[in-house]
Amino acid sequence: MHGLVHKAIQSFICDTYGVQAWDAVAASADNLPLRFEAMLSYCDHLTDQVIDAAARHLGKPRATLLEDVGTYLVSHPNVTAPRRLLRFAGSTVEEFLHTLDDLPDRVRLALPELHLPPIQLTETGPGAFRVTSGILFDGYGYVLVGLLRAMSDEYGALTTIEYLGEDAGQISIGIGLHDGRFREGRDFRLGAPVA
Repeated sequence: MHGLVHKAIQSFICDTYGVQAWDAVAASADNLPLRFEAMLSYCDHLTDQVIDAAARHLGKPRATLLEDVGTYLVSHPNVTAPRRLLRFAGSTVEEFLHTLDDLPDRVRLALPELHLPPIQLTETGPGAFRVTSGILFDGYGYVLVGLLRAMSDEYGALTTIEYLGEDAGQISIGIGLHDGRFREGRDFRLGAPVA
């Protein structure tokens, strides 16, 4: 597994609960490094170890923890690259949703070693969508739910987002877009501010 996945979980815990919480998580799991390097690869079994140890230490269900990680990747001020990559996809939440199919390729342009599974968006009715994706690791669907909820807030949209489950190696997420301009979204500029 790409180290960026492990580093994201580590950063989420450090930024949200403090470095001491991460140290306790790392100490509670067998053979878990104290610090992950984002550009290294690690054995796949470490992913489950990290997630399970963090869920135990924080007293959270695994699904809740992973959804929080997905939200963190878009909304925390210490992590700006994922937000910028995702916001580049469009000026409205609907434009963003219609570019989800391209997300694995966009990620690969920035990080050639990180291979996200294919994502597909299907319109199931007026304002209703289904996102399907392959599985990167156990619980990956909950990370996507958190990310999609954070992006909905990012655009100021009123949505309902529900994890529908896993079937035949595919996860499904239902999205109801009730109002794409419910409130003003977060400020976003493609270029860096000029001093």
